[in-house]
Amino acid sequence: MSTPAQSVHEAAFNPPSRGIATMGLCLATFMQVLDTTIANVSLPTIAGNLGVSSGQSTWVITSFAVSTAIALPLTGYLTRRFGEVRLFIWATMLFSLASFLCGIATNMPELILFRALQGAVAGPMYPITQSLLISIYPPIKRGMALALLAMITVVAPIAGPILGGWITDNYSWEWIFFINVPIGLFASAVIAQQMRERRDPIETPKLDRMGLFLLVIGVGSLQIMLDLGNDADWFASPLIVALTLVSVVALTVFVIWELTHDDPIVNLTLFRKRNFLVGTIAMVMAYAAFFSMGLLVPLWLQRNLGYTSIWAGLATAPIGLLPILLTPVVGKYSSKVDLRLMASFAFVVMGLVSFMRSQFVVQVDFFHVALTQFIMGLGVAFFFMPMIQIMLSDLSPREIPGGSGLSTFLRTLGGSFSASITTFLWDERGVVHHAHLTESISAYNSQATATLPLLGATPTAQLAQANQLITQQAVQLGFNELFYALAWIFVGLILLLWFARPPFSAKAGPASAGH
Repeated sequence: MSTPAQSVHEAAFNPPSRGIATMGLCLATFMQVLDTTIANVSLPTIAGNLGVSSGQSTWVITSFAVSTAIALPLTGYLTRRFGEVRLFIWATMLFSLASFLCGIATNMPELILFRALQGAVAGPMYPITQSLLISIYPPIKRGMALALLAMITVVAPIAGPILGGWITDNYSWEWIFFINVPIGLFASAVIAQQMRERRDPIETPKLDRMGLFLLVIGVGSLQIMLDLGNDADWFASPLIVALTLVSVVALTVFVIWELTHDDPIVNLTLFRKRNFLVGTIAMVMAYAAFFSMGLLVPLWLQRNLGYTSIWAGLATAPIGLLPILLTPVVGKYSSKVDLRLMASFAFVVMGLVSFMRSQFVVQVDFFHVALTQFIMGLGVAFFFMPMIQIMLSDLSPREIPGGSGLSTFLRTLGGSFSASITTFLWDERGVVHHAHLTESISAYNSQATATLPLLGATPTAQLAQANQLITQQAVQLGFNELFYALAWIFVGLILLLWFARPPFSAKAGPASAGH
């Protein structure tokens, strides 16, 4: 027989309309995840309108990413201090306000400041949405709720650049921010109405000022270093070296401080729990690899195959089709199938697609590019929901917001690392292959001497055209090597995943029904 405390923790809170409450939560999350990518394609227009260089305009992205990364690990503390529902409502409303301020910004410093504010309040939104969704569904249906959230996590970043480009071309860049205002206010009102009877336990934990200071310095320096590294030629830049040293020292001291503090601002002891540790490592590595794929393919289509940004978007968009169609199926059977099998299937599909792409050539057509994206969607459909549920399965209800915030922070950081490392390795391998391929162009190679006259009327034109073809092939070989490596990463993650132990049912949040 369960105790009253257990029944409170395990019972789902029943809002007046579970469907409307779900819609409010998902709308806010879609808006927040969309904003991680919607401004990317608008940067040239923003830079031109505000009279700054393209390099300066990238701070619109960096400021959002840095403040989000800092805010994510604070979710557990903020939840204890303000309660899940109140935190969600205020974060969503402030996100709408920050979006409006971004839209009326008259210069770049203002826009960067308001984007930083937007990122800071966006941090807790996704982890709190996870926790609230779990709390309003009975155990048998929580997989469905998490599958729906996973679908949004996949579709929103894909829709961001397409929607951002369309709004910028047909209206003005300000509207990529203004559209958030009615969505955010509506979502806030819905959740306030649907969850007004939900009672969250409120604590008054003492603010760990030293932990917060170290977190801001360490994560801020690390995120800026990752964002600026490629453009600054990495460790050839004194700025990158300084940022790296600051982040390493600050984060090392932060970990030691948090593990020895009586009331840490970030609960690192959650990693003592097996499923949370295994699930977080697997999720971070898999998401980093998935993020690399999402970065590489559009860049490759535009740089190497000559696609426009619109056609690159159309070629990559099919990845979202199967997650939308299969979400009900994945959610329905998640309680009946070992979630490790679901996630393993996802990694098999992602690995297979990576192996397929490692065989691509520069003559590959649109159909085969879109087909691999479509197949990739099958893996994505079975990826996020099982991984989230495995990760949170051995956390107590009170630990879920903090654990979700911490894992989402590490996942986001993993994406930033993968973006920087992937572009760096692609450039480096392209240079190496270019050097190897040019070695065969000489007067002693009969095939080369026979081919060069076909490339142009003059020796200069012939060599220029040959260099262009060699560069294209070198970039392609680098692309293929990266996907071959990504394929084996997914294979290795299957082995890691089976260190997790059932049961994997996510627990409800810590609130009482209030009636």
